[in-house]
Amino acid sequence: MLANSSTPSSLNLPNSPLFGTDGIRGRVGDILTANLALQVGYWAGMVLRQAADDADRDIGPIVIGQDSRNSSDMLASALAAGITSAGIEVWNLGLCPTPGVAHLTATSDAIGGVMISASHNPPEDNGIKFFGANGTKLAKDLQAAIEAGIRGQSGLCIEPKNWGHLYFTPELIVQYLEAIKESLDPDVSLSGMKIVLDLASGAAVQVAPEIFSKLGAELICLNDEADGDRINVNCGSTHLGALQAAVVLHRADLGFAFDGDADRVLAVDNRGRKVDGDYLLYFWGQHLSKLGQLPNDAIVTTVMANLGFERAWQAFGGKIVRTAVGDQYVQAEMNSSGVLLGGEQSGHILSPQHSVSGDGILTALHLAAIVKQSGKSLAELVDSSFKTYPQILHNVRVDDRESRLNWEKCQPLQDGIAEAEAEMGDTGRVLVRASGTEPLIRVMVEAESMEVTQYWTGYLVAIVEKYF
Repeated sequence: MLANSSTPSSLNLPNSPLFGTDGIRGRVGDILTANLALQVGYWAGMVLRQAADDADRDIGPIVIGQDSRNSSDMLASALAAGITSAGIEVWNLGLCPTPGVAHLTATSDAIGGVMISASHNPPEDNGIKFFGANGTKLAKDLQAAIEAGIRGQSGLCIEPKNWGHLYFTPELIVQYLEAIKESLDPDVSLSGMKIVLDLASGAAVQVAPEIFSKLGAELICLNDEADGDRINVNCGSTHLGALQAAVVLHRADLGFAFDGDADRVLAVDNRGRKVDGDYLLYFWGQHLSKLGQLPNDAIVTTVMANLGFERAWQAFGGKIVRTAVGDQYVQAEMNSSGVLLGGEQSGHILSPQHSVSGDGILTALHLAAIVKQSGKSLAELVDSSFKTYPQILHNVRVDDRESRLNWEKCQPLQDGIAEAEAEMGDTGRVLVRASGTEPLIRVMVEAESMEVTQYWTGYLVAIVEKYF
């Protein structure tokens, strides 16, 4: 049986959980290897088969997609081998955005989906992200069951009767593009708009230009070839400089930058200014509210959302609900409370009436349509919306994973946070957290003045650097 072909000890597994806030992610060749991917595929097949049986569903395929990283082919092949050895059929979409995998999983008879990507991380990283049969992030109990199998602790003992088959199905991406177009009003046209797209040399390179062009936009595309060595390198949603310069140079109406797997997007207005997820939520929220499509004018966002956005949305008459950082927490809160718009400052926006997952391309199209229909420039919309509080986010690299995850036990850091919060009162706030996807401790300070923000950021970062 395949589960015995690589023992847990030979996989060099960490003591901490494999699944973080966004699947399994890390440096390729370290924890993330072909051996691990083989085991992940096998146990995902076994667990998802059992979940389908329990739900009295037919045993359909598992959908696989990937970004452009050099390691993605290797991981896709190993995952597919593991899944098919569990007797499950695989549909391999090849290069495609994460929301494409989610959509095709949800709209087919698939029992699950897998995206191979490390999102905004550098090229040497990669990840394995799972979706349930409904296209949303795989439930934590199923993730735990997969991990239990990998660690040799599973109670599942289903012997596959047949090998699964592998099919390459890139043609299915057309269905995803059609769904994006159908999410827009039928009369929407971007004709007359000049738009710059930074495709981050990643998963958006084939599909984003196609759909923007079909809607009539004049495009200038940056980093528009899939390149595993260049994905996210000084480009995309984490490095806006090139996009900002291009928008100003070409006198474009606006620009959009996607991350490596295209599930998030940030915008740049016609003056070259960054327009982050807080603004995206504000503008889309207002639009949906005017259409009567935003129940209770409620928006779910995270603890990272700017105080300026929160207070402006409250002045609009709306309600802000904050969650922990991570789209899975935003989505969970939206599901439990019935909120129809949510997202993160980083540009991961969720609109369940339009898509089962966060979708950078869909979000960008809706914002472009809102700007076009307003008759104003994006800069004018930004200037008339709200002022952000000065906010500094400093990432401190920490090599020790265990100390990073246990940062809350560091008393000097807790004392420093308490001191900063007491001094700022309700005029500012502090957020310190461990990244769920990278070896970082993130220190964020937000205050009414930049001077105060800089002071307390430096103070807290110095403590983290001393004790971690």
